[in-house]
Amino acid sequence: MQAGTLRETVDLSGYPDLVMVLLGFKVRRWRALPALFGIGRGLAAMRTAKPDGLLGDEQFMFGWNHLGIRQYWRDAESLGRFTRDTPHAGWWRDFLRDTQGCGFWHEAYHARGGIEAIYVGMPERPGLGGFAPIRQPVGPFMSSQGRMKADAVARSR
Repeated sequence: MQAGTLRETVDLSGYPDLVMVLLGFKVRRWRALPALFGIGRGLAAMRTAKPDGLLGDEQFMFGWNHLGIRQYWRDAESLGRFTRDTPHAGWWRDFLRDTQGCGFWHEAYHARGGIEAIYVGMPERPGLGGFAPIRQPVGPFMSSQGRMKADAVARSR
């Protein structure tokens, strides 16, 4: 380390239930570009409104057609409320009805244990989907909360 280089870390003791979410939107067809622009407008509005429990978020690019987002949530309950409420619930319902050639994925990591992921329209799954077995999101695996709980239980065995 060079002389004068500042080295820092963070104290996360005030965030025992922290959840980090990675999200990605991939344009798979040209007709998906309007959907991606719509997502961008929604993200900008979210930054302005800042939902309860959202501690921070960042956007980045995986490639020219693949937008990434990293979010930090105070706890899984705050994240769950946001996903079940408008505007997110309406957007998600509409997206599942017609992806417009856009792929979506997310991975969530809970500080108290549990990791989960979902992929929609992503034949080449990034991250966890690149090595972990794929299963259908049914039963307890239908919701993010259910997948997180199932993973935490499996890890505690």
